[in-house]
Amino acid sequence: MASHLDLEEQEQLDQLKAFWKRWGNLITWVLTAVLAVFAGWQYWQYRERNQAAEAAAMYSEFDRALTAQDVDKAAAAAADLRNSYAKTGYASQASLQVAKLQFDKSKADDAKASLSWVAEQGSETSYRDLARLRLAGLQLDAKAYDEANKTLDAIKSPEFAALVADRRGDALLLQDKRDAAKAEYQKALAGIEKTQDYRRVVEAKLATLGVPTAVETTGAAQ
Repeated sequence: MASHLDLEEQEQLDQLKAFWKRWGNLITWVLTAVLAVFAGWQYWQYRERNQAAEAAAMYSEFDRALTAQDVDKAAAAAADLRNSYAKTGYASQASLQVAKLQFDKSKADDAKASLSWVAEQGSETSYRDLARLRLAGLQLDAKAYDEANKTLDAIKSPEFAALVADRRGDALLLQDKRDAAKAEYQKALAGIEKTQDYRRVVEAKLATLGVPTAVETTGAAQ
């Protein structure tokens, strides 16, 4: 009986050896690859958490400089975020905010550079399109109409469509193309919710072009 069991065990052992000889290397490579992927994922998660914490700390420094209206320190902190943590939302937010401060401090070229970076390398589509919208405004101030139109052409987010039309209207009006400007403003007005305050701004622009506003129309009807 014992001899019979020994033969069965030996046969099973031989089968296992044959199986391992045929498939052992493949199994080892597969297991190694799985473990490597898991280790890489764990490291990526750890690195992402660390980068987010470091970027948040750096953004706090930027925010202090921004609050103090120190344009040089704020610009330097924003540049550090772009250089070290370009893929985070902190870098995009800081660059958008510092651009406004730079513009307020009469540093239009610096503001354009900050907005251009976000437009090209911002971490999210919404940041990139917001930067393009603001950049187009600065280009219009500089009477660079062709550049402004190209910048607006790059905005694809549906939620910005009305504001893009409004900005195109500004560009056309500045070139004294009143009818075309009117059409863009009307397009903008159609895309803005009635509860939004910005409708009044667009209505005022249309009023300067001879288009009655909602308030004027209501008053006339009474």
